Formats: sequence, structure tokens, C-alpha cells
Amino acid sequence: MKKKADDKPILGFWGDLQLPFFALAPMADVTDAAFRQMIAKYSRHGKPGGGPDVFWTEFVSADGLCSAGRDVLLRDLEFSKNEHPIVAQIFGSNPEHMQKTAELVASLGFDGIDINMGCPDKSIEKQGAGAAHIKDPKLAQEVIWATMAGAGNLPVSVKTRVGYNKEILDEWLSKILETKPAAITVHARTRKELSLVPARWEFVARAVELAKGSGTLIIGNGDVYDIADAEKKVKETGADGVMLGRAVFGTPWLFDRERTITPSLSEKLDILVEHTRLFEKMLGDIKSFAIMKKHYKAYVHGFDGAKELRVKLMDAADAGEVERIVRNFKP
Repeated sequence: MKKKADDKPILGFWGDLQLPFFALAPMADVTDAAFRQMIAKYSRHGKPGGGPDVFWTEFVSADGLCSAGRDVLLRDLEFSKNEHPIVAQIFGSNPEHMQKTAELVASLGFDGIDINMGCPDKSIEKQGAGAAHIKDPKLAQEVIWATMAGAGNLPVSVKTRVGYNKEILDEWLSKILETKPAAITVHARTRKELSLVPARWEFVARAVELAKGSGTLIIGNGDVYDIADAEKKVKETGADGVMLGRAVFGTPWLFDRERTITPSLSEKLDILVEHTRLFEKMLGDIKSFAIMKKHYKAYVHGFDGAKELRVKLMDAADAGEVERIVRNFKP
């Protein structure tokens, strides 16, 4: 479904968002259904001052969803009614599979589809997907158009970086903009830089200039510490929205703009236990319990006895053991 030069993007829910908006970043083995539920609850999603304004799923393989093993992958696309608007992020380099996957996503009730064109994982890049798309703009366009063809009236967005080995934002973004996506998330680093250098938000400002008049929204991403920092970066760059990722680790209340008091240590530990039990209930049959341990590192720090508690939690085998460890902890 190649769009004409004078066509405008299909915005869908994006056109209804109040600017600036603040989105939850898609993170593999982090923003699963259980954690999104914790964020929806403790950030008061849907309430005045609550958030996130947009949820994202973990990324899911289009090739996998078109294979015999699709049933397990479909679990990554489960969401609850209190998570709207929610965008399904997919990745792949086979246009036919991307179109079929977009049709599937549309049938599941998502509000939008996002294509990952920035992931630096080598196993993803070997498939020609993720950041590998930056090296093949023509195929990237074909993938976007195929996804749009499958999406119907569902808006399609793209998440990417400013270049592969070096910054080529003008050249790369212009190719994406030709496809008329609803939004582009710009992670303000190259693929080579990973997250090893500070994000350069001047490139987000440049992306805003490049997209001016196109109808495509620009979302900045990289080194955003909290909502106040996100608001500051919006003012500096003119971005339509900001995506927050690592900042949400251990802080499911992050998107609550009206929260003025950080939860107490006791409350944080209660949230940790609740999160663990929810993960085990929702995903324990398909995901390793070890996934929770990256969250423990974020929940448990900055107080007396944190290191000792963290060590014990890292050895825990299930939610029951985690709860026993926490309840026996004396700060």
C-alpha cells in the first residue's frame, strides 16, 4: 500500500492525544503484560495526571507469528482493557510476514502497530530486522508499506536510531517519512553507540524539523530520567512526545504526574512482592522466573541492608520464596 506523496498519515488514536504525551518504551523481557499492569495501577493510567499516555508491548517476531510456534508468541500480545491506547511492536524483514502479522494485530484489538527498526541485538539483525533496516532503506520502506497494507485503518509507527555506524539522520529519516507513518520514535544514538554514550537530543530536534508539515509525530527517546526531565526535553526540542524506558525500572508509579511523594521502603517492597506474584500468575508457565531478577535490582537499592536483601532475592526460585524473604527483612 504505497502512499502517494500528497497523502497524510493515518493517525488513529495518535491524533487524539494531548501534546506533549509520554509513552512507555517497549523493552524485551521487561514491559510484559504483568509489568504493564503494575504500571497502569501505580501510575493511575486513565485518571487525571496519570499515565502512560501510550503503552507498548515487548517486540514480537513477525516470522514467528507466521510459524507453527505462534501460540507462545501470541502470549506476548495479550493485554488488558485498562492499557489503551496500546501499540503492538513487531519486527521482521519479510514484507509478506509483516503484512500478515499486521492483519493479526489489527484483529486483536490493538490501537496501533509499531515496527522496530532500531534494536541492536545481533540475532535480530541477522534476520535483516531491527537496526539492520538502517542499512537497507529500500527494504525498510517495503516493510513499512506491507505493514500498512495489513493494518488497514490502524496507524503504523516506527522506532529507530539516528544511524548505524554513524549519524545519517537526514538521509535515513527522509526515507521513513516518505512512507507516511503516524509517528517515529527517534532513539538519539546510533546502533554502534548502543546505550554506551549520552543520548544526543539535538538529533531529536533535527527530526522535528525534518518532519515539519508531514503530519508524522516525532517522539524522543534516550536518557530520560523522569517526567520532569521529559517535559524539559520537549521544550528544548519541540518533540510531540517522549518515550521513557530504563527510568521505569523499579518505579511503576513513574508516569503519575501528580505524585509528589515517593513510596516508602515498606510500600516499595509490597509492590515488589505484588509484581512478582502477578508475573508468576500471568506468565510463569512460559517465561523464566529469572526475568524478575532484573526488576529486583531496581526495586532494592539505596537503603541499609539493600545489598544483602538483593542477594537473597537473586537466589529465590518463586514468588512464595520472594515474599518470605521480604517479610523477614529488617532494615
